[in-house]
Amino acid sequence: MALSREKKNEVVADTASLLASSKLTVLAKYQGTPVKSLQQLRRDARGSGTQVRVIKNRLFRLVLDNDQRFASADKDLLVGQLLYAFNAEDEVAPAQSLANFAKLEPQIEFVGALTADGQLLSADDVKALAALPSKDQLRGMLVGTIAAPLSGFANVLAGNVRGVLNVLNARSEQLN
Repeated sequence: MALSREKKNEVVADTASLLASSKLTVLAKYQGTPVKSLQQLRRDARGSGTQVRVIKNRLFRLVLDNDQRFASADKDLLVGQLLYAFNAEDEVAPAQSLANFAKLEPQIEFVGALTADGQLLSADDVKALAALPSKDQLRGMLVGTIAAPLSGFANVLAGNVRGVLNVLNARSEQLN
């Protein structure tokens, strides 16, 4: 069904605002993916703050041309049936959402990504981003790294006290 000019202008404006606020926009081919699966992808991605949209490539080109950051971006990648994943909070979440979904639906294929500063990333770069741990996992790893020396020191101190208690216990058993 053809879109009216008003609807096209609305889609372009909405996409421009998503792109302007997005830290990373991932482009992926979705040809052959059932609608029900795409709806599930949208629901799953929403949990990480990612918005997944299917936008006509011609309209997305208009958005890129109107944004100074992306005016020089290579638009040759915008071919075929593409979906776009936007996230304003996390740089890695869109790539991870699509990578997790691609495990269930292998026809999903990364095309590339656009960063907030206008840089175009290749499909391999997006796959590498998807393999990174999430922000929460990284925070947990950082806390564990910071806490490791403290917990090691506490174990050493506890070991000394434990040793003294064991000696005293053994001595009391000898006397009894």
